[in-house]
Amino acid sequence: MITRADILVLGLSAAIIGGLAGGILLFVGMSLVMSGQNAGWIAMLLSSPICGAIGYWMAKRLANKHKLAAPKKR
Repeated sequence: MITRADILVLGLSAAIIGGLAGGILLFVGMSLVMSGQNAGWIAMLLSSPICGAIGYWMAKRLANKHKLAAPKKR
């Protein structure tokens, strides 16, 4: 069973790691755009979905650790 501490650790670690990864991508994208390279927009636009993907991956790992499965679609 997933405890309250597991959810707290998942939320904190997903926020910190996702924020760091997104912040780094945002910084790289902004610096590229400021230097006149349009490829920086790709890094800036991908920073937010990558943060969400990190949190989703961590939640799936927690669910697999506790052998929880998503409800089946009908």
